Amino acid sequence: MKQWLRGLFPLVLLSLLLGLFFWKGPLGVFRAAFPPLEELTIERIELPALNQMVLHVVNGGADPVTVAQVMVDDALWEFSMEPSQKTIPRLGRARIRVPYPWVAGEAHEVMILTSTGLTFGKEIPVATQSPQTNWTYFTTFSLLGIYAGVIPVFLGLLWYPFLRDLSSSWLNFFLSLTVGLLFFLAVDTLEEAAETAGTIPDAFQGIALIMLGVLGTLLLLFYLSRSKSSRADKTSAEGRFWTALMIAVGIGLHNLGEGLAIGSAYSLGEIALGAFLVVGFTVHNLTEGLGIVAPIAKDRPSLGHLAALGAIAGVPTIFGTWIGGFSYSPILAVLFLSVGAGAIVQVIYEIVQLFVRKGERHLVSAHNLSGFLLGMAIMYATGLLVVA
Repeated sequence: MKQWLRGLFPLVLLSLLLGLFFWKGPLGVFRAAFPPLEELTIERIELPALNQMVLHVVNGGADPVTVAQVMVDDALWEFSMEPSQKTIPRLGRARIRVPYPWVAGEAHEVMILTSTGLTFGKEIPVATQSPQTNWTYFTTFSLLGIYAGVIPVFLGLLWYPFLRDLSSSWLNFFLSLTVGLLFFLAVDTLEEAAETAGTIPDAFQGIALIMLGVLGTLLLLFYLSRSKSSRADKTSAEGRFWTALMIAVGIGLHNLGEGLAIGSAYSLGEIALGAFLVVGFTVHNLTEGLGIVAPIAKDRPSLGHLAALGAIAGVPTIFGTWIGGFSYSPILAVLFLSVGAGAIVQVIYEIVQLFVRKGERHLVSAHNLSGFLLGMAIMYATGLLVVA
């Protein structure tokens, strides 16, 4: 007990020092000389009814922000807030309800005016009623996830009989092709995470959030993999199935991000974009089933095991469409995407280790190199169908 008290003693002193700094420190001089530094972000705008807007805002600045007025299309409008106080603390969130008669299919611009005169705005490109949490939309988003994620992954699993009868060199070719697919997915996921991180308030440190998601997932999966390695030889049937399972997990986390993109597109009324995303991801994800069954091509997994692998890889797309359609958050999107990227990097390592344990002396053989490059080329080609 005394040892823990010694460890806490410097923290107690630090807390007292910081308290004294904010209570009696020199900050008062600067507060008197300079206006507060305000930053308010409108994360998303809901249109739950024909005469209502709901603004979801977050204060990512250093100082509290007081909402003074709300303007829609250059006109001031009455508004109410939840919580009821109009001052939003640092890192605080609020919902602002505006009784505005928006017009379906038209563009609208919303502006928030703070008590210091600063303005923060967001545009509604195409006004359309937001999806409601009911059975109709729940079923619709589920079907979108099934079309884009579940069905193509299971179709890809049908390559198993083809892979089972291949020679060892050609099987290595398809394992390398899997690495190419996953490498492309990892880079694509990181790029999307970085792009989304640029839309969140600076206080939430988007790049640091990506680092935590990637490294945290990577280290956790390494720990789980090493624990499994102590009980099973990776060159055995059980070890190869574990590798296939890790591939399915990595792809599933990636597909969660794809579901977010689909759901958020439809919730914002971008129907054409959402349709292109579904078509593009459907073709894009067809090759993912191939990547899952490649490590176990020489084994005879049961139909139940294959179905479980397909579900692990494909079903997260459905969860992504629910989150994106009903409660999209850029912060959550960055976290999910970075977790997916970390999982994919760990899977690539597992496949390379599978080559090493099989006694492959030439990792950069003609079969392996051509399979890797073809895998990236396939993902690039199918990615052309996905509208940015």
